[in-house]
Amino acid sequence: MVEGFARDQYASLRAAFAENLANGADVGAAVCVTVDGETVVDLWGGFADAAAARPWQRDTIVNVYSTTKTVTALVALLLADRGELDFDAPVARYWPEFAANGKQGVKVSHLMSHSAGLPGWREPMRTEDLYDWEKATALLAAQAPDWEPGTAGGYHAITQGYLIGEVVRRITGRSLGAVLRDELAGPLQADFHVGLPESEEPRVAELIAPPDGPPPELAVTELQIRVGTNPGPEVSEVNSRAWRAAEIPAGGGTGNARSVARLHTILANGGVADGRRFMSEAGCRRALDPQIEGRDLVLGMPLRFGMGFALGEGLMPNPNTLYWGGYGGSLAIIDLDARTTFCYVMNKMSGQVADLRGFNLAMTMWAATGVL
Repeated sequence: MVEGFARDQYASLRAAFAENLANGADVGAAVCVTVDGETVVDLWGGFADAAAARPWQRDTIVNVYSTTKTVTALVALLLADRGELDFDAPVARYWPEFAANGKQGVKVSHLMSHSAGLPGWREPMRTEDLYDWEKATALLAAQAPDWEPGTAGGYHAITQGYLIGEVVRRITGRSLGAVLRDELAGPLQADFHVGLPESEEPRVAELIAPPDGPPPELAVTELQIRVGTNPGPEVSEVNSRAWRAAEIPAGGGTGNARSVARLHTILANGGVADGRRFMSEAGCRRALDPQIEGRDLVLGMPLRFGMGFALGEGLMPNPNTLYWGGYGGSLAIIDLDARTTFCYVMNKMSGQVADLRGFNLAMTMWAATGVL
């Protein structure tokens, strides 16, 4: 059963979402769309657990894996717009220890675009080490890059959050999760958390692992194997209290479709949300600045990254579109031309690199608005 609302114009999106739940493509899920800062679709349905014992409620939240990166990027863009962070500056300006092993020229923009050459740790890492911020960041600061920074992209699957997060911490004296809560999620009443309070645990949906594990195509080269397995957290670990409590800004965010779509109304609407100006329009559009393009050394597919987001030109109906998603299927899209945000989250994970459930819902959305 689907709950929530969708304006009549988006009846086709509601039908497509309901069909995914009915045919088993989804167990539990939510989708949200905003236009000009106003919510026009807010749907949820299904179950929050594999046993179908807990209905997915309006306030159900779930780990969204790398869709978390879109919120982490928003925090960095906010600080840059305030003049506290310079994307063109060397990381070592803010984090002096980072200059070790030939990284004195690595720029913050390289961190934002997965081109810093630090897609994974060289030292052996256990999942528990991800809960130790000091260890995770100190090892990255000491490490030599895998390629000349800025010359190629290689998806920093888990490391990007520690890298950007430590820069944020050095600038503000607060963790990225705290800046998110204080400056963005709190004022917007957006139910998204990097570092989930224990009080919110009862609302969290259980992630359901894909039957075949991670896609085999992500384990071909030595680099891909290292990024994917050192560590390679099991879904059971991601479902744990320890994972949810930790700040893992590249993959540990917990929220729902409504909260992600709401946060990104800032970017979609020139810096204004709920009548409050959070950023300048120019600061929002910095996310569109192309940084790196080509075959990603980790994901093995052609990608174009701007400042913290993949760029949707050629893939999405409007050229000035930002997007990224998470392992398993979650997806966030910000269409700056249509002043639209879209987010889809779910608990039944796909084993595919490019899961199409969210993208197909987004295409249905665009068709409903006449963009397609």
